[in-house]
Amino acid sequence: MKTALVIQNLKCGGCAHTITAKLTELEAISNVKVDVESATVSFEHKHDEDALAVANKLKSLGYPSVDDKNSMGAKAMSFVSCATGKLSKA
Repeated sequence: MKTALVIQNLKCGGCAHTITAKLTELEAISNVKVDVESATVSFEHKHDEDALAVANKLKSLGYPSVDDKNSMGAKAMSFVSCATGKLSKA
């Protein structure tokens, strides 16, 4: 199945790099694509619980879905994820 999630706090290529790297670590997830302009993360999976695992992973990285609360903690985590992504791309 293919799923796309619209997320919050996605600002740049650094964020996209971190998201792609972390989601590809999940065993049941493949073909991860991040569109910064639309703040969308798309991926392929076999089971519904795999999509839930992706949503939870994104939230733990500071990128909650648009349906979730965007707390100050989430914003801070996304800043760290963004910086990490920028540094690891270089």
